[in-house]
Amino acid sequence: MSDVNQMELCVDADASALADPRPGWYVLGVLSLLMGFASISTDLYLPAMPEMSGSLHANAGMIEWTISGYLIGFSSGQLLWGPISDRYGRRLAVGSGLILFVVGSVGCALSNDAITLIGWRIVQALGACASVALSRAMVRDLYEGSRAAQMLSTLITVMAVMPLVGPLLGGQIVALSGWRAIFWFLVAVGLVTLGALYTIPETLPAQSRNTEPLGMALLRYFELLKNRRLLGYLGTGGFLYAGMFAYVAGTPFVYISYYHFPARLYGLLFGLGIIGIMLANTLNRWLVGRFGYDRVLLSGAIAAFGTGIWAGYASHSGLGGLWGLVVPLFFFASTTGFIVANSITGALADFPNRAGAVSALTGAVQYGSGIFGSGLVGLWADGTPWPLGLVVALSGIGCLLSMVLLIPSRSAK
Repeated sequence: MSDVNQMELCVDADASALADPRPGWYVLGVLSLLMGFASISTDLYLPAMPEMSGSLHANAGMIEWTISGYLIGFSSGQLLWGPISDRYGRRLAVGSGLILFVVGSVGCALSNDAITLIGWRIVQALGACASVALSRAMVRDLYEGSRAAQMLSTLITVMAVMPLVGPLLGGQIVALSGWRAIFWFLVAVGLVTLGALYTIPETLPAQSRNTEPLGMALLRYFELLKNRRLLGYLGTGGFLYAGMFAYVAGTPFVYISYYHFPARLYGLLFGLGIIGIMLANTLNRWLVGRFGYDRVLLSGAIAAFGTGIWAGYASHSGLGGLWGLVVPLFFFASTTGFIVANSITGALADFPNRAGAVSALTGAVQYGSGIFGSGLVGLWADGTPWPLGLVVALSGIGCLLSMVLLIPSRSAK
């Protein structure tokens, strides 16, 4: 009897927590930490890559594949975690993913060759992606409409700090203890996050869960892809991510090798884009509250189109030299603040009972597009900035076409 009473008290506690339409900042802090796992897992070890190459007797290309392998695992794994969370709840799925992340991080720390490291990075990514994909679904569980877009903007703004802090922190860890210490640090982060996860309430009540078998739930992805409006939101966010990963992959070569900008100062130019994203996300909170997320998303897509074309022209003509390219890329990167949160909110809005699956599909499309965008920059590389500018321009065109062609007109949400 006491066990039953305790269970009832736990259910009542969770219900009362969810009844509050404004969850505390501690809950939002945990969600922000979960959403930041993509950056935590990659940006932290970027400064260690040269040392890893020497330690593992691998060339730079093999070490770079640790990032590609991670993105492959990260994009594909989300498709599995979404239906699991819709059926069994968010905490169980995220907790399982965190355990897998910890196991993968231990494997990375103990790796003695590049191939093994790549394999463990895929395992690490399969776990980390649950935190990122499902934190978005948890926001949808707690908020609706424009309020959800505002809260996603807040979390993404906090998350954007990691690309600024991660490489600096990782560099200090490498200097003090070597590259393996970074992965042991990630083990600790995973365990702390796992503990924090179970201090917040389950956001998906049992009565709201999807009871269909997992196999059938996975097949439902094909049904989702028949929804024209959902394709519009997926396309807008996906094309933006293609351009952003082209930016990440292409700017080191363009800035340092082509324009001879000092390598030690590259982080300052890269950081400009991150600052632009943070400022745009902050502005997005206000704009969404006033105009609705659909209108702001359309404006962001138009801006991505314009700045993408600008960047493409600058890269091809050389107009303005280094800064002639830095400026349009800064503004293109900043459109992330108006596109990502609003495209996610729009994708989730029409499927409240399948938020986990839709969030996972959104993440898979985004990071899958990132693999495509960064790959094209490498495939078309010709020793000039043109391939980077071309991919960014095509991405901006894709963002706008996704909005115009795939999202029917409707009143702003």
